[in-house]
Amino acid sequence: MRRAGQILAGIMKMIVLRVRENISTLELDQVAEELILKAGAEPAFKGYKDKGRIYPATLCTSVNNQVVHAIPQKDQILKMGDIVGLDCGLKYQDYYSDMAVTISVGRPSPQTKKLIKVTKKSLERGIRIIKLGIRLGDLSWAIQSWIEKNGFSVVRQLGGHGIGRELHEEPSILNYGEKQTGPVLKEGMVLAIEPMVNVGGWRVKTLDDGWTVVTEDGSLSAHFEHTILVTRHGAEILTRI
Repeated sequence: MRRAGQILAGIMKMIVLRVRENISTLELDQVAEELILKAGAEPAFKGYKDKGRIYPATLCTSVNNQVVHAIPQKDQILKMGDIVGLDCGLKYQDYYSDMAVTISVGRPSPQTKKLIKVTKKSLERGIRIIKLGIRLGDLSWAIQSWIEKNGFSVVRQLGGHGIGRELHEEPSILNYGEKQTGPVLKEGMVLAIEPMVNVGGWRVKTLDDGWTVVTEDGSLSAHFEHTILVTRHGAEILTRI
């Protein structure tokens, strides 16, 4: 899993460098798939089945008010001022890794810059408190409290997950919660932690394609994710860029 995380982190770094004005989200997806296959791994998302639906791409490219799971499109062209959430996963020697970042196209507005910074920081704060014996609710509370303190809202219908030989495993990891609740963190657990943060309200909806999740009120959204190993010394970020 360490190697799977290292490969994905390197690939994500290269995808981020490709983000620019006038590039299509489909082109970013093609770059991601090419890099994953070249590394001797397999895309984790392409062909993923959920409720009878099959995800058709390697990368999720969620732009502006799209929260997560947006399908790359040939005619979706990034423009100055957009923000795009890049979510990617891969399988390497039967083990999975999963990560996401949100970046701006060109110089972001002050509000957009704050949204991205707060979302990234909420993930960092959650990771920072990880140690043996804390409960999952402690982690969720650390994420939620930071986001709401900064005036944003936490998406509640979606969250993170365990990860290993399957892309999605137990436990489910909410980005909101109460201290001293939920399962106890133990050595060897691997968690995909992924706060999703909205400028407006926390409610989201899924579009007719069955995948793309957007904010109900049309407000901007940001998303960050790392694959984390729980060790006796704390958290080890397997997807650190």
